[in-house]
Amino acid sequence: MRIRIVDAFTDRPFSGNPAGVLLLESAAFPDAERLQEIASEVNLSETAFAHPLPPGGEADWALRWFTPATEVDMCGHATLATEHVLHTAGRATGTVRFTARCGILTSTAHPDGSLTLDFPTAPLREETAPPGLAEALGAKPVSVHDTGEHIGDLLVELRDEATVRALAPDFAALVAHSRRGIIATAAAEDPALGYDFVSRGFFPGVGIDEDPVTGSAHTALAPFWSARFGRDDLTGLQASARSGLVRTALRGGRTLLTGTAVTVIDGELLTAF
Repeated sequence: MRIRIVDAFTDRPFSGNPAGVLLLESAAFPDAERLQEIASEVNLSETAFAHPLPPGGEADWALRWFTPATEVDMCGHATLATEHVLHTAGRATGTVRFTARCGILTSTAHPDGSLTLDFPTAPLREETAPPGLAEALGAKPVSVHDTGEHIGDLLVELRDEATVRALAPDFAALVAHSRRGIIATAAAEDPALGYDFVSRGFFPGVGIDEDPVTGSAHTALAPFWSARFGRDDLTGLQASARSGLVRTALRGGRTLLTGTAVTVIDGELLTAF
């Protein structure tokens, strides 16, 4: 079975966020246990599995995502990677509709090679910072927001970009503070550099200490920063070691996430389902 490794939210190899992508020819997914074993073997932040659906339905492909430790409800970068594979392999053109645990998602390919995901906007609810969060994260929050059931993160605003970049969290301690992880963010120090805000994503609760570029987190970052800046269209830089840019467009209950992707490994999985 063919397997690709795709770097998402980047236009060059060895940056952005790598995802495994497997396009299945079956009419249903294999056992979740086997999907989890494969994702653990791939050992990237997410591996995406997709199989085609009969024509005429509400979606074209069924899609699931697994970290090395568990299945997740929503993943942006692995969806972008899957869309990239579908188009480069000649399996899709234009807009592709996916059905996933979080509902119907769409992805559209553009002539310039960029891809736009259409995801549900995360419902933000401001909260008091829980005891111990500042110590676990290594910085004092300016504000804290819950991001709803599909993401399950805490969005933590910090003082400035330098503070976000300098974070060195206690990952074991962070596990207690959200269902999935922590999104740390601040406004860009110099918007002339091409981005409006920075973020980093820490998800030790699902087996990922730091995710290089987290598409789903931007469904919360987009409404948060759009409210602050008074603009619906923004660009976020996820300031991990690999780094990546996500262009966001807030459209009410939906958030558009635009980026590019590149395949870096194209090989064969030598196992049967």
